[in-house]
Amino acid sequence: MKETLTYEAAYGELAAIAKEIENETISVDVLAIKVKRASELITFCQTKLKSTESEVNKIISQMENPTN
Repeated sequence: MKETLTYEAAYGELAAIAKEIENETISVDVLAIKVKRASELITFCQTKLKSTESEVNKIISQMENPTN
C-alpha cells in the first residue's frame, strides 16, 4: 500500500536533505539521488501550496458572494 505524502512530511524530508548537503555528510555516490528527490519534493510542495491557495481563494470568494 502506498503511503500518501503530506506537505509536512515532504518539507521535513527536504529540510533533512538540505542539511545533509550543507553539512557535507552526504556521499558523492548518493548526491545525485538526493538532489533528484529534493527536486521532486520541491515540485510537490509548490503544487500543494498552489492548490491550497486556490481552494482558500474559492472559499473566500463564495463567502463574499453567497449568491454565486
